[in-house]
Amino acid sequence: MRLIAIFALLIEAFFTNAAEAVALPNTQPLTMEGDIASQMVDGIDRFLLKEIEKSVERRAAYWKRDFSSPEAYNKSIEPNRARLAKMLGLRETRVPFDAPELVATTEQAALVGKCEGYEIYAIRWPVLYDPQPERKITSIHGTGLLLMPTGREPVADVIAIPHCDQTPEQLVGLAEGIPAEAQYARLLAEAGCRVVVPLLINRENYLDGLTNREFLYRSAFELGHHLIGYELQKVLAIVDWFAASKRKIGVIGYGDGGMLALYAGALDMRINAVEISGYFGSREHIWEEPIDRNVFGLLNEFGDAEIAAMIQPRPVLIQNTKIPERQWNGKLGAPARVPSTEGQDAGSEYRRMANGSKPEFSNASFGVSSEFESQMFVDSLLSGRVIARELRAHHENNPQELRKSFDAAARHAEQLNEIDRHNQALLEQALLVREVYTKPLVDAAAKGPAEYEKASAEFRKKFYDEVIGRFDYPLKAANPRSRKVAESEKWTRYEVVLDVFDDVFAYGLLVLPKDIKEGEKRAVVVCQHGLEGRPQSTVEGDNKSYHDFATRLAERGYITFAPQNPYIFKDRFRSLQRKANPLGKTLFSIVVPQHQQIVNWLKTLPQVDGSRIGFYGLSYGGKTAMRVPAIVTDYALSICSADFNEWVWKNASTTGLGRKFTYALKNEYEIFEWDLGSTFNYAEMAMLIAPRPFMVERGHLDGVAPDEAVAWEFARVQRFYDVNLKMPGRARIEFFNGPHTINGVGTFQFLDEFLKK
Repeated sequence: MRLIAIFALLIEAFFTNAAEAVALPNTQPLTMEGDIASQMVDGIDRFLLKEIEKSVERRAAYWKRDFSSPEAYNKSIEPNRARLAKMLGLRETRVPFDAPELVATTEQAALVGKCEGYEIYAIRWPVLYDPQPERKITSIHGTGLLLMPTGREPVADVIAIPHCDQTPEQLVGLAEGIPAEAQYARLLAEAGCRVVVPLLINRENYLDGLTNREFLYRSAFELGHHLIGYELQKVLAIVDWFAASKRKIGVIGYGDGGMLALYAGALDMRINAVEISGYFGSREHIWEEPIDRNVFGLLNEFGDAEIAAMIQPRPVLIQNTKIPERQWNGKLGAPARVPSTEGQDAGSEYRRMANGSKPEFSNASFGVSSEFESQMFVDSLLSGRVIARELRAHHENNPQELRKSFDAAARHAEQLNEIDRHNQALLEQALLVREVYTKPLVDAAAKGPAEYEKASAEFRKKFYDEVIGRFDYPLKAANPRSRKVAESEKWTRYEVVLDVFDDVFAYGLLVLPKDIKEGEKRAVVVCQHGLEGRPQSTVEGDNKSYHDFATRLAERGYITFAPQNPYIFKDRFRSLQRKANPLGKTLFSIVVPQHQQIVNWLKTLPQVDGSRIGFYGLSYGGKTAMRVPAIVTDYALSICSADFNEWVWKNASTTGLGRKFTYALKNEYEIFEWDLGSTFNYAEMAMLIAPRPFMVERGHLDGVAPDEAVAWEFARVQRFYDVNLKMPGRARIEFFNGPHTINGVGTFQFLDEFLKK
């Protein structure tokens, strides 16, 4: 037995020494098995889900509530209102108007229906001006139905907002689809209210599984606006009109209409009472909901409880009404589901709201019902208190339809096209907006390197904090683990894993040339793969996009490191962006610290000259080449291959030539970045890389964008380096006759010039 034990120890020692022999010096043996890239994505997913859970407790830091009086309370939460409005894209001043227009033709009067006690009119109202002020026209209107009591003055004014897949006609009983007891617009008219029912953009198919709402959301999001914001502006424009009557104003909604009622009541104190049905609940799973509900940074400060608390002490009624579940798995659209609000999450969210305020401010009611408590809503609207009593409605008195024919699809298409055109007008103005935004940076460049360094540091912080999103955690000890995986006569290749945050690690392939002399320090090129790529794609197999460029560079004498970035496994990685966005973060909120840890570790290697670490990325790696070196200043230069173009146009354009290239009609639903149009296009990102050398590699046959769009945006970079910084030759572009691929001619020369001594 003693001999067996000794033999076992000898075997263990042998394998331990063998493992240590294939590990890099000063690293632990890497023992991870299986698909390390998949484990990376899983770890990031766990990290983000934990961050979402933590966001609930962290919200308190954003609130300084004063409960001494209603006036003091509203004043104390005004900063929260302003931040919520900005998140939702409410930026423009609404168009003033005296009253809505009656929509009529020579064939059809504006009076479209009538019933005992009220009449129904088709109406339209102005909402927002065209973004280009010289046009001086209204570009966005609201449309819907107006229910006017007959023979008496209205007792109150109410905006009744349907779910997005319901029409105003259904909500008033002029069309089938909603049970009579749930036609709350009609019930409120029967109770003596003047009621406006706005039309919302629906979630029907726009193109190959891309819904109408997601289509409009995409361009708006890139430009710092939001479909939710546009529809809120339509609702609040009616509040503007109602306010002149001096009557009490109420907002009531179901499903997406409930969402808009919640936001509207929180933002506008002129609204005296709010009822929310079929929406209220925990938003910690907003990443699973339709992406048109995605609000960048929402969960840091706001859940439904916090937003509803902003309505108080005005009455807020919350009905946990069942809403039909619906699911999307479209080709072009984001996977999503509309969940039922039935269950404990709505009740617990309501209790969270109630527990966060003083009793005298808790003028709220919560219930589970299959119907709208319209009478309760009217009582609370008129008296300021909630009185539950039996709902009385004349269900037998259905309104009479007076129109001979009506094209609801044409009306919806007009509303959709208005918002799309408004987004495109914003896109036309975006460059001018960015020029104003970055003017201090450009002005500083003319004052010399010291002034520019100071200004660029400030803008770099804005870019990281407000656009990319920063996780405010220190990097963990790298705890490097490695193992040799291949070698040739010229180089040795290692797999390397580094810790970054809890559950988050960096992984990649290090290639060390064998001719490095003792004491010699070499330059490093970090070689970044593209979408669905792997480090292995850059080093072997002569992949048609990469052509082994990490290995080729090693054979030219560079140390190379090919990181695994997390944009792999299709919806698995895209869901990471969905989870990050409500926290005010992006996929690059993970990628940036991964790369910071990589360069930190590379600088510890005895063979590495830490002042000569360059970045070279293709496609999605080119996206990384624009964002990571703009923040990680340890990179001495950056090369963007097969990606550089007029990026905001690429994301937001839906017309003309842009429609051929736009991501607005592709399946990369995670690609859109909040408010990039007003802040940092690729030229502005290159300004943050400056004065370090920067190069673009561009194939004429690359379908990412036309040459003209690439040249347009690069001309702005070239001018900045040559004219503003007075550093000609440090910004370059190489056009070559080829496709979406590493060319490795001008770029290799560029690396030799600026990295090799």
